[in-house]
Amino acid sequence: MPNIPSVNLSDFISDDLSLKQDFVNKLGKAYQEIGFVALKGHFLKDSDIKNIYKYIKKFFDLPKNIKCKYELKGFAGQRGYTSFGKEHAKGKKHGDLKEFWHFGQYLDESEYLKFGYPKNLTVNELPEFNKIGKKVYKSLEKTSIYVLRAISLFLGLKEDHFDKFVEKGNSILRPIHYPPIKTKPSGAERAAAHGDINLITLLMGAHGKGLQVLTNEGKWIDAIAEKDEIIINVGDMLSRYTNNKLKSTIHKVINPPKHLWKKSRYSIPFFLHPVGTMKLDVLESCINNENPKKFDDITAHDFLIQRLKEIGVL
Repeated sequence: MPNIPSVNLSDFISDDLSLKQDFVNKLGKAYQEIGFVALKGHFLKDSDIKNIYKYIKKFFDLPKNIKCKYELKGFAGQRGYTSFGKEHAKGKKHGDLKEFWHFGQYLDESEYLKFGYPKNLTVNELPEFNKIGKKVYKSLEKTSIYVLRAISLFLGLKEDHFDKFVEKGNSILRPIHYPPIKTKPSGAERAAAHGDINLITLLMGAHGKGLQVLTNEGKWIDAIAEKDEIIINVGDMLSRYTNNKLKSTIHKVINPPKHLWKKSRYSIPFFLHPVGTMKLDVLESCINNENPKKFDDITAHDFLIQRLKEIGVL
């Protein structure tokens, strides 16, 4: 799609320095102008994409009482199941028309205590659901680290600048089910207009209409990837860190035309989060007379908590 630039990660990891620099330039330009790219050459196998869609459908088809066994109090939705309509976009009063699951970071026992992350929940009824979730999580995490390395070079930082912040970060893989619409929604959308909280978001399977992006001119455009591409967008943490040099673009998932109301929609974004102690203080290199500092200093953890409260999760 012409409005969403396409880049190939194979160029960045090749031994050809000119291809690598061209990837950095294209990625940076796209993130400055629209905040979204379609990425080829990622580490996610086509067979894994097919399998995770197969098993998330099986999970969301489980009876409600089974799914709700995995919606635990005290988890604030960080792991396991979140039932229909509980989350809403910042500033919106209507709950989004979706239910979802959260896979989180995979760590050694001692590291869960160190970082304070909750452990992943195991769906006993679907062992393969747990296995494919972990595999996809790891593949997207690896892809995202390489994308951040390219972003680092575009910003004039050392290539591994983000590595220490994200390799054991509080990232989330979120399979989402947008159920069939039974009656005309009153003010609610499948996912209302919002910006993502995290550093970058990786989205597989955005091959059909539904996801829309707000351009600088105030126009909503469809964001559609090719079969071998995933869509990657800038989140609010990265936009804040770069003093809005890189653009966290408002996007939404619209309700389908009425003749498609009876059809479910599935989506699987991966939200790349850093460790909570990362300081999101604006980079000095992104501050100048034309672009003065726009944000107060804050840690990733405090920013996350602030935003989770705004969307009704906490």
